[in-house]
Amino acid sequence: MCGVRPDGDPEPDDYGLPHVDVVVPDDARELERDVIAYRREIRRIRRRARLLRLLGPLARFGVGVPLLAGAVLVALVSGALMTFFGPRPTPRTAATPTAAPLAPSPSAPPGRIGGWMPDGRIELIEGTVEAADLRGLRPAVFGIAATDCGCAQQIADLSGRAQQYNLRFYLVADTRGRDVPVRQTLKDLQALVRGTHTGAPQLAADRGHLMAAFAPGPGLTAVLVTSDGLVRDIRRHAALDPVLADEIKNLPFR
Repeated sequence: MCGVRPDGDPEPDDYGLPHVDVVVPDDARELERDVIAYRREIRRIRRRARLLRLLGPLARFGVGVPLLAGAVLVALVSGALMTFFGPRPTPRTAATPTAAPLAPSPSAPPGRIGGWMPDGRIELIEGTVEAADLRGLRPAVFGIAATDCGCAQQIADLSGRAQQYNLRFYLVADTRGRDVPVRQTLKDLQALVRGTHTGAPQLAADRGHLMAAFAPGPGLTAVLVTSDGLVRDIRRHAALDPVLADEIKNLPFR
């Protein structure tokens, strides 16, 4: 037991221990707020301990390691962005030397399989407009399509196959029956191939020579030209299959 000293302070108990003012509530629920505060403090201490364990090794090297890690992260993100949004490889232009002289004795008239390409010019319209001799664009794959053909995937497949063997792929707009300015043709072709990421077609406008020679159908018409200027194959409603893929592969050697 303990009493009260004259000055009002409690006296030590029978065991010499100081007096502790302990209040025991009648209802344990009154301690709920204290329990919540205690648990919150324990969680805060644990979080701090985990953070120290994670950052402890870095702290030994000062700020150098975090800066290096940040630089590596920025480099990785920049590389990924350049891969997805950087410029695509450009195809070879008409100025590229031809692989071989024109075949001296074609076995068919111009514009037919075994014959030369038509004697005329097309306009290469990506970037600046440049007129090019059809018979000088070899070896190459020509794709002729109306801008509303819905054949973007077929164009991407053939263009990608041609690019695989360093061949030029010329995408020519079929504008028969329409008087379309060159710049509008460019916009229409760009809209046609937008969203495809295979190959790098060279966009072109025809002056009537290809349309007259090959009479393309409503889909994609592919014309394959060998290194000596002969028409190797004409495919209407063209889609990449093993035979066509093999023909494209062998164009530089014919």
